[in-house]
Amino acid sequence: DIAPLILTPDEENYATVVGYSAFLHCDIFASPAADVRWAKDDIMEPLSTFRYKLNKNGTLEIRDTKKEDSGSYACWAANSVGKRAIIANLDIRDATKLAVTPKNPRVLKSHSILLKCQAEYDPHLKHSFKLSWRKDGDELPVNSTEGGRIILDRDTLFISSVLLEDQGVYTCLASTALDAAEAEAQLIVLDVPDPPEDLQLSENQNRSVRLSWKAGASHNSPVNESIIEFEENHWEPGRWQELSRVPGNDTTALLSLAPYLNYQFRVVSVNAVGRSQPSKPSLRYATPPAAPDKNPENIRVEASEPNEMVMKWEPLKPMERNGPGLEYRVSWRQRGVETDWNEELVKKHSLSVRNVPTFVPYEIKVQAVNNLGSGPEPNITIGYSGEDVPDAAPSGVSVEVVNSTLVKVFWFGIPRDRVRGHLRGYKVNWWKTRSMLDGKRHHPEKHFLTFEGDRNSGMLPGLEPFSEFRLTVLAFNSRGDGPESSPVVFETPEGVPEQPRFLRILNFDKDSVTLSWGLPKKANGHLTGYILQYQIINETHEVGAVRDVSVANHSVQSWRLAGLSPSTKYKFYIKACTAKGCGKAATEEGLTLAQGSKGSGRISDAVKPTPKFQPSEALEPGTEYTIRLVTKNWVDNNSIFEDVIETRGRDDFPIAPEEKKNPWQSTPQRSVLYFICTVKEKEDLHPDPEAQSIKDEIFGEYSDSDEKPLKGSLQSLNGDIKATGSADSLVDYGEGEHGMFNEDGSFIGAYSGSKEKGSVESTGSSTATFPLHA
Repeated sequence: DIAPLILTPDEENYATVVGYSAFLHCDIFASPAADVRWAKDDIMEPLSTFRYKLNKNGTLEIRDTKKEDSGSYACWAANSVGKRAIIANLDIRDATKLAVTPKNPRVLKSHSILLKCQAEYDPHLKHSFKLSWRKDGDELPVNSTEGGRIILDRDTLFISSVLLEDQGVYTCLASTALDAAEAEAQLIVLDVPDPPEDLQLSENQNRSVRLSWKAGASHNSPVNESIIEFEENHWEPGRWQELSRVPGNDTTALLSLAPYLNYQFRVVSVNAVGRSQPSKPSLRYATPPAAPDKNPENIRVEASEPNEMVMKWEPLKPMERNGPGLEYRVSWRQRGVETDWNEELVKKHSLSVRNVPTFVPYEIKVQAVNNLGSGPEPNITIGYSGEDVPDAAPSGVSVEVVNSTLVKVFWFGIPRDRVRGHLRGYKVNWWKTRSMLDGKRHHPEKHFLTFEGDRNSGMLPGLEPFSEFRLTVLAFNSRGDGPESSPVVFETPEGVPEQPRFLRILNFDKDSVTLSWGLPKKANGHLTGYILQYQIINETHEVGAVRDVSVANHSVQSWRLAGLSPSTKYKFYIKACTAKGCGKAATEEGLTLAQGSKGSGRISDAVKPTPKFQPSEALEPGTEYTIRLVTKNWVDNNSIFEDVIETRGRDDFPIAPEEKKNPWQSTPQRSVLYFICTVKEKEDLHPDPEAQSIKDEIFGEYSDSDEKPLKGSLQSLNGDIKATGSADSLVDYGEGEHGMFNEDGSFIGAYSGSKEKGSVESTGSSTATFPLHA
């Protein structure tokens, strides 16, 4: 007897994947035969479930393995002589899984497709993992094929410019040391149908024929419809036109045909991808001639002259003629007057009839005729003979004055039978005859306004106030203007005046100011006076209350305002007024003198235009003066210059005996302060209260810091003050080396060549210079 001998090595390692079977070996030699049992993880209980099977040779088979089957197994062999045991170690790995995306793609021919094989496998099997691709069971080579059109790179398969033969089943295969897996995708290639074939004609009739054909391959997209086209080689050779459409599952159609044509046909199949190529043409099929089936369309009447009527229509197309010898039978008669038809047969598509009444209605009909007969009975169309200009003028013309610049005109329209055409509307002509202000007659300058359509009133805007006008009204049609009505005279009432031409400051004192202004460009009525307004302003946008002064005398053009605050900046407004009201204001700004400043005594010298300087001997030493140079007609302010100087005291410099005769010439130049601003600049900082809302609506917000008035107090310059942005040197304002002063300090009073800085435009609206005293 022999005790059991286990021939299988101890501690043998086994491995498989989930779902597969595992075989643990235990080969035994014993006499008598040994009893074999298996146990797991030192549990002596025998393995008895249906997944465990003990073979006769001692091998343990574990079916449909699971992860929990991993572990150590013991094989025991025993007989009457003895027993033995060995250990077998089992590892259960994750199974390899594959999926190809997209699963079953449908791709258009010539497009591209990318198939991706997504794989999952146990990390312990990484080094043995392999992947490959097959198409319809045949392995695809790695890397690219067909010149790069098909690119295979491990888990991806890319096909560009897909062909019909690329359709098929693509399989991704993976293998490891323990298992293998595969996944597949069905690639479907879509394309337009193949062209139909084998076209046959049957059931031949004069006006019809049956066409049959065989459908081509649909390429995975069913045919939706079939389009039947024809070509006719007598009138339009080579031009294919659509004749009919039938459902996609039909392969025959009964075609309706026109007479006197030589047809051939072809078929195009259509699916969701697009149209197929046309089939090969059928045999030709000629239809016999017949009388016309239709008459001309778009019958109309055109005329460029009165007493003429030109009838026109759209001619039949060549394939609508139905036979040889096509002509048109034209019939016409005056509506409501003639009972018999006038008739003429023409080959062209128009007919002109002369010596007919002006703009009367006619009944017209046009019928197609050929050698085989006439077309159907034509419909009657109403048309009018040629127009002429209206022969009557509107009546009852009257004017209602709305305001000084707007009137409403009324009239009675002319009778319809006097329009002699299609009424287009009315025109109102007007012209100014004289001004009510001065009574002067004006050369007539006519204006007109057109009012479309049949109406009896209209508004005339933009008239001049306080003026006499005349107007006429006429009717017009497509032919031209009719006669004018008799002129109607009307007057516009007074309006508000326009803005005064200028507002200027003539003189400033510590508590008063003298202002001068110009007449408004247009008074628009009798001036009744002026409204003078003023308010305190500062260097910000804040302003004081507006105070009013009424100037009742319309001939007054200057005014002295008293009771002002010293060293205060003011803004002044002047408005011209009529009985209707006051117009827009002209504005100006200025600064009163400081408290305790000397008054503004005036010394005047006449200056001839020839000299370049003018000495003045009436000045006091150590005194501040404002120097102003104006033209003789200074109220018009054609040219003006102002400056502030201060003479030196007598004790400041020793005076040579020969110089005592002319103290002005011996006084060294001390200081000049020169200030210029424009009307626009001042309005930017302190706008006219009435005008500001209008400017806001039209222009919105606008700001330019470079154009604001200069800020800061003003002083007479002396030798201790350095030049700043608001204190300019003498040379900055001159044409020569020292500008407006000679070396002896005398003022140069002549203007030569260009305009000096400080001059004022004669219009009074662009530049103003005003005195500012320290």
